[in-house]
Amino acid sequence: MAMTFTKDVGSHRRHSKQLRRLVCALGLLLLVSCAEKPASEPAPSNSEASVRVASFDFSENLILAEIYAEAIRRAGIPVELLPELGTREVVGPALEQGEVDFVVDYLGSALEASDPGNPATHGSLEQARQALGAVVAENGIVVLDPAAAQDQNGFAVTPRMAKRLSSPAISALAPRAPTLVFGGPPECVDRTYCLIGLESVYGLHFERVEVIDTRAATAAALQSGEIDVGLLETTDARLAEGNLLLLRDDHGLQPRENVTPLARQSVIDEYGQKFVEAVNAVTTRLTTSALADLNRQVEIEGGTPAEVAAQWLDS
Repeated sequence: MAMTFTKDVGSHRRHSKQLRRLVCALGLLLLVSCAEKPASEPAPSNSEASVRVASFDFSENLILAEIYAEAIRRAGIPVELLPELGTREVVGPALEQGEVDFVVDYLGSALEASDPGNPATHGSLEQARQALGAVVAENGIVVLDPAAAQDQNGFAVTPRMAKRLSSPAISALAPRAPTLVFGGPPECVDRTYCLIGLESVYGLHFERVEVIDTRAATAAALQSGEIDVGLLETTDARLAEGNLLLLRDDHGLQPRENVTPLARQSVIDEYGQKFVEAVNAVTTRLTTSALADLNRQVEIEGGTPAEVAAQWLDS
């Protein structure tokens, strides 16, 4: 039994040695094969990243985002549109942190949000632009050319009321204000650039103030005679129809609110002058009346922002 056991063990060891040699040989072949050819080929990379264009969560800004996005796309630059991303509290940090690359903002509001109390919000266009540029550059953001178009708080009257005033200016309301009814949104009562400003800067004390939830309802109330003066933004769609007139802000209550593209420096570094020229080509055509008409085409005539943007660029 002992000899049989010894023989069996010796045989097992010989077979084990042969098996180990075979495994090692196969392992060597596998190593050589792996060295000659990687297990997986790397996926091809796209050298051109899409420019992520974001918009605030209201109609006009989405229209503007669509226009700029399409213009950039037509320049041969890939674009990803992030429509109605949210309020300034959402979009601003997203741009600062590099989660989006391009936002169409409003100069005074952007400066006030970035540097509260900066007097340049009411300064010249260049003063406001330089002040904003100095603040946002810390986060790798560039302020591109502002447009002539401004979306500010405006105060509208009917043509009939305008004829009764000594001039088409807000200050001309002062002698009549105690007999007039003012209409605006709920927040207007507590806002510096609305009722508080009308009282402190222009000395306007109206007979009555009506709270009206929407701009469409404000326009309707003006035309029906329920109110005499109403808050409508300077680019409101209803103004493009010609039935209402904005009074001139002759005492400069409102901050400068030029439409102003903001872009990450990294995008300009990647696409250079091609990108900047595509953006500026849009900016130079944007006026306050043009923007009001774009709003009219979407809000009143029912066009989509994408359709209206493409038609405007084609024109």
